[in-house]
Amino acid sequence: MNRMFDQCLYFNTTALARTLEREWSKAFKPFGLTPSQAFMLRAIVEHPGLLQGRLADTLAISRPTATRTLDGLQKLGFVERWSTESDGRESAIHPTDSAHAMMKRIGAVSSEITRRMKRKLGTARFDDTVSNVRHIRTTLE
Repeated sequence: MNRMFDQCLYFNTTALARTLEREWSKAFKPFGLTPSQAFMLRAIVEHPGLLQGRLADTLAISRPTATRTLDGLQKLGFVERWSTESDGRESAIHPTDSAHAMMKRIGAVSSEITRRMKRKLGTARFDDTVSNVRHIRTTLE
């Protein structure tokens, strides 16, 4: 039965995504964040003032998904939305001091997960897999 989907890109990438989701969810749970929130927060801290639409594009998510994730981060006190002069419909997203204070710990947890995966897979296979999946994703978009 396992061999049925051996050559199926959808099945294998979805199964991998579920495995990774469990791993990252466990890692970010102590921070009260979902993986989506943690990765978005990292992007916001690294690029303060990013427009909400550009943030969605950067994370390869829809604008409504970005809005829901930002709503959660704002309720947690990690981001602020600032109106922009150029477009009243779109906000610039800025991290709060709380977000900055947490990023070192989030970065350490992320680095540890990456190190653990590289030990299991080997660094070359890990790096090649990330590169190949990114290439496939951008090619199919």
